Amino acid sequence: MNTQRWMSTQFFSFFLTWGIFLPYWSGWMIYTKGISVSEASLIMSCGLVARGLSTLFAFPYLLEKVSSKALLQISGIGTLVSILCYIPVDSFTGLLIVTIVLHLFYPTLMPALDSAASVLVQNKQLQHYGRSRQWGSIGFVSIGIVLTIFTGMMGDEVILWALLLGMIGFVALSFMNAPRILSEKPKTNPKQKISLAQLFRIKNFGLVLIIVILLQAAHATYYNYGYVFLQDIHAPVYLIGLIINIAVIAEILFFATADKAFRKFSVGSLLLLSALGSTVRWILVFIFPNVIVFSIAQTLHAFSFAMGHYAFMKYLIAHIPHAQIPKAQGIYSALALSWSTSVFTIIGGYLYEVQPQYAFLGMILCSVPAMIIAAVYQKLENKEKGNSLTQPKQA
Repeated sequence: MNTQRWMSTQFFSFFLTWGIFLPYWSGWMIYTKGISVSEASLIMSCGLVARGLSTLFAFPYLLEKVSSKALLQISGIGTLVSILCYIPVDSFTGLLIVTIVLHLFYPTLMPALDSAASVLVQNKQLQHYGRSRQWGSIGFVSIGIVLTIFTGMMGDEVILWALLLGMIGFVALSFMNAPRILSEKPKTNPKQKISLAQLFRIKNFGLVLIIVILLQAAHATYYNYGYVFLQDIHAPVYLIGLIINIAVIAEILFFATADKAFRKFSVGSLLLLSALGSTVRWILVFIFPNVIVFSIAQTLHAFSFAMGHYAFMKYLIAHIPHAQIPKAQGIYSALALSWSTSVFTIIGGYLYEVQPQYAFLGMILCSVPAMIIAAVYQKLENKEKGNSLTQPKQA
């Protein structure tokens, strides 16, 4: 079996579905189920709360009990059943319940795939993680362009069927032959379990975590209402997928060059630049609500998202012991990528109904404090660096 090809296919098939769900799902519920923007924001926010609980608690627990292949199958089938449940449901309550159930299964596929890749790398069966992971980004970008064509021809109803078809493909692939080691149950030592409280004893972990929580929360309006906003500002339907994917392309280019271009930058400097880029991005969309400026602002995703994520990973590698990294990633996923985003999704939804641009401007309530705290952290870094240089060497 070609392990590299297998891992690439798994990443491609998952992110193909993620490229449908992440930018389009709120819009699908609004335009096909007839709910309001604020109702959609509440539904997606509750889903994000469920996602945080799932990735922080259920995912690590299951990974200790079942094999990586079994976890992919369980999460995939749960996701598929959840998507099917959307078909007969039309009420707000029904959509809320189905969305919560979906978020218990679907988002766990992302860390499950990364976990499978880690196992293969550790056992020297996967040579190039990045080469496989890039196929995930290719899947995300390509489906956005294709889906735009079909929504323009057939309407927003096609979004559900595209997601359903994509998930059927993913589940089918999860039952095909996989590297043997992924079918083995994990061997865990109860004595090596790490508590969450221990992480916060690590120097500056709490401070860095606050910054990345604010940085990721600032994307709530874009993730949930970017598709709707582009329709409101009369973007050509056939271009919406391309415009959305400008952000992903910028993200890919950043990660491809970051190790060389930002090797000498400190974590604090990267976080400060990320917060600055985020603030500029949302102010631009607020002041100039048109397709051209929105498209230009999309390139700042390389700063607002990618650079912030890269800075956090750089901090983890430099300061977090290997045994504690999974817990740190779980906290990051729950607090930064799920719960904080859920809170600002609700805020963004109410602001959007007042005036669409206000929902984007409201995100600087996250990015500006992140910029201030990042500047404080950068000063702490510089002070610590200065102290270490001035300390006399012991004989």
